[in-house]
Amino acid sequence: MEQKCVLSIDYGTQSVRVSVIDSTGKFLAFEQEKYVKPYFSLKPGYAEQDPDFYYECMCKAAKRLTSAHPELIKKCISVSSTCFRDTAAYLDENYKPIRPSIIWLDQRQADIKEPINILYRFLFWIVGMSDTIRLNMKRTPAIWIQENEPENWKKVKHYAPINSYFNYRMLGVMGDGASNMIGHFPLNFKKGKWYSKNALKGCIFKIDPKLMPKIYKIGEEIGKITEKCHQETGFPVGLKYIVSGNDKACEALGCGQIDKTCAHISYGTSSSIATINKKYYGPQKFLPDYISSIDGFYSSECQVYRGYRMLRWFVTQFAQTESLEADIEKIAPEDILNKKIMEIRPGSNGLILQPYWGPGLGRPLAKGAIIGFYDVHTKFHLYRAIIEGIGFELKDGLNSIMRRSHNNIKYLTVSGGGSKSDAICQITSDLFNLPVYKSETSENSSLGCAMSQFISLGEFSTLEEAKKSMIRYVKIFKPNKEAVEEYDELFKKVYVNIYPSLKKSYKNLTIIQDRNNKK
Repeated sequence: MEQKCVLSIDYGTQSVRVSVIDSTGKFLAFEQEKYVKPYFSLKPGYAEQDPDFYYECMCKAAKRLTSAHPELIKKCISVSSTCFRDTAAYLDENYKPIRPSIIWLDQRQADIKEPINILYRFLFWIVGMSDTIRLNMKRTPAIWIQENEPENWKKVKHYAPINSYFNYRMLGVMGDGASNMIGHFPLNFKKGKWYSKNALKGCIFKIDPKLMPKIYKIGEEIGKITEKCHQETGFPVGLKYIVSGNDKACEALGCGQIDKTCAHISYGTSSSIATINKKYYGPQKFLPDYISSIDGFYSSECQVYRGYRMLRWFVTQFAQTESLEADIEKIAPEDILNKKIMEIRPGSNGLILQPYWGPGLGRPLAKGAIIGFYDVHTKFHLYRAIIEGIGFELKDGLNSIMRRSHNNIKYLTVSGGGSKSDAICQITSDLFNLPVYKSETSENSSLGCAMSQFISLGEFSTLEEAKKSMIRYVKIFKPNKEAVEEYDELFKKVYVNIYPSLKKSYKNLTIIQDRNNKK
C-alpha cells in the first residue's frame, strides 16, 4: 500500500528546508536554501533581518522541490512549518512589515525607562525574581522599539511571532499554535492564551494583547494554501495547514521523544535539554513550560544560550592550523578537534568551564567562567572543557526538571550539529550516566514536523506506533563506568559550587559594565 506523505517546512537560523516525508519517516524529497546573509548588524551585537527574506528563501526551496516532484506534491495530505523562536514581525494595518525583525541572536537591551508599577515590582522582589524580570524586560524587542523608535511603534497594528507571519503569507490567516510563539511575548503557556494587558506576568513585555495573532491548538487545521502561495511555491491550492510546534519541540519529537522517560538534548546554536509531560510543572521556579508539538503535552526545557555556537567561536579564535588541515582533507575543523579531545581524560585535567555566554532567565547576572588553568593545559583541553561545560550545565538543568516533575529519565536522544560527533555523544553518555540514542537523520525538526502532522491527522493509533514507524536509531552510546565516576565527582564537588561562589562578583561586574557602557 502506498504511504501517505506530508510537506514539512523548517525555518532555521542559517537555512530553510522544505521536505516531503512519508509515514515511515522516509524523506521522499528535500530542498534546502542557505541564507546568504542570515542577518545584518547595524551596530555591534545587533542582529536583524527582513521577515520577507526568510519567506522568499522558503519559496526558492519550495519551487525547486515542487518543480522536480510535481506528482509527489499532489499526494501530500497536509503542510506545516516549524520555526526558530523569539523573533517577531512588526506589521502595519495591511500586514506589511514596518521594520526588519530583531532576531533571537540580537544582544541589544532596552533601558526600561518606564518600569512596571510599584506593586508588581514589590511582588517580584518578594519572590526573588526582580533581576530575572528586569532582564526579561531589557531583552524584549517591543520595549526597545518603544524607547528608541516610537514613530515605528505607533505604526504597529500586528505584533506577530514570525511563523504567524509566514502563515499569513501562505494561508491569508494570521495565527499559529502557542508552541510556535515562544519568546518575549505575553503568553500564558499553561492555558495557551494571551495574558491580559494588566496581568502580573503579561505586563512585563508591554505589548497590548490586541496586537497579537490568534492562537490555535496543536493539530488544528487553520487554513489552506492560497492561489498566491501556489504561484510562489508550487504547493497545491487548497492543501490544508496543520499546526505543529516550534523547532526544538519538533526536533525532540523527530528524535523519538514521546514520553517522560526520555530527555532530549539539542546541541545547536542554542543548546537545550527538555522532557515532556502531560502535567504542567515548569523547569525552574517561576519559569514556564512550553507547549509541545504533541497535543496535550508540555515541554520542560532548560537552555544554554548560544551553546554550540561557542565551538565555532573556538575554531575561529584558536584552530587555524586545524582549519587548514580540514580544508585539505575536506572535512570540518571540528572533526579534527573531536578526535584530539578523546586523547584527554574526562574533566580536561581539572579545567572546568561554565558556559554563561549569554545570561539565562534562571541566573540573569551570570557570566562565563573558567577555573583550574595551569601550564599543562592546551587549546584541546579548552575545547573539551567547553563541551563538558555545556554538558554540566544541561545536567544541572535536567536535575532541576526532575526535582519538579519526578520524571524517571531512562535515556537521552540527541540532535543538532554537536550530535554528529561520536566523541561528543560518548562524553554526553558518560556525563549523564545514561545511554544516548542517535537517530538516522540530522533533519530532526523537519521529521518531527511531519510526525506531528501524521499524529494529529490520526494516521497512527498511538504515539508508540508513530515512533516505531518513523524513527530509526543508528547508534547507541553507553556510559563508561570510570568516566561516569570522574564526571559525577566534578559535577557535585566543583561545578555546582561555581555559580554560588561567583554570584556576587558577577553582579558587581554587571554593574561596572553597565556603567561603562553608558559612558
